[in-house]
Amino acid sequence: MSILEKDLTVKKATREAFGDEIVKLGKENKDIYVIDVDIAKSCKTSNFIKQLPNQHINVGIAEQNAAGIAAGLATTGKIPFVSTYAVFGSLRMAEQIRQEICYPNLNVKIACSHGGLTPANDGGSHQAIEDMGVLRSFPNMTVIMGADYYSTRKLVEQASKIYGPVFLRFTRDTVPMIYNENEEFIIGKAKQLKQGEDIAIIANGDTVRLALEAARELEKEGISVKLLDMHTIKPLDRDAVVECLDLGNIITVEDHNILNGLGSAVCEVVAEEGRGRVTRIGVQDQFGQSAPYEKLLELNGITVENIVQTAKRMLGK
Repeated sequence: MSILEKDLTVKKATREAFGDEIVKLGKENKDIYVIDVDIAKSCKTSNFIKQLPNQHINVGIAEQNAAGIAAGLATTGKIPFVSTYAVFGSLRMAEQIRQEICYPNLNVKIACSHGGLTPANDGGSHQAIEDMGVLRSFPNMTVIMGADYYSTRKLVEQASKIYGPVFLRFTRDTVPMIYNENEEFIIGKAKQLKQGEDIAIIANGDTVRLALEAARELEKEGISVKLLDMHTIKPLDRDAVVECLDLGNIITVEDHNILNGLGSAVCEVVAEEGRGRVTRIGVQDQFGQSAPYEKLLELNGITVENIVQTAKRMLGK
């Protein structure tokens, strides 16, 4: 079955993928620990607590302390996963992540739910729109966001096996199941969903489903789309971006500020190559509001319709 024929009605939040996978990994490897900050239910680590209590620490509402404890555990050979909301696991913990985890290059994973605009009705204070950009600027940090349940499980597993700091970003809201459970993923290697000849769309996380739907619409109008799931924005798959430049035009789509996220990372490659053109679709350098998730996407132009119209405009159609 073609990826364009994929049924996107079955949905599951990627935070649930983390909750399921971390239990499996913790049972396989007793060095894996989860550090919670009193929001285990929201971050889906409650089952880990029940099944593996000796590998769990709850520090209370103290994210900076969680980072320090994780750093200490890492120096003893443990593999700690700090579990919190993305807005706290990036901004509130930024100094500790930089100084205590990235600077000494410790094997700590920051696993964050409620990424991007998916906190929705919680309002702008809880919507992490700068997180991946902030943390991708730290040396030694790897930055990942899976597009769906199965890709997220595979990427969490891969993150547990590579050495060094990793930021993993999950959705609060449900997103369509794009991949099957046997799909393989490699950190730092983009997943090509579709080959195309006219324009490239590079998406990340919960916007991959929008890019997929836009590709369907464009194909109906005779526009051939190359579609990439850039689940890792650091290290970025530079080779995959360079291959897209052969088409001349690239659209990036992300649930993140268009500054310093996926779009910026792709633009850096394009500028260094000295060819091609990029249009960035994402949060338009503004804070979110308290509103339904889909409404917030619409307010920022992160929609199927805008992707389609942008592609046509770039192609002069």
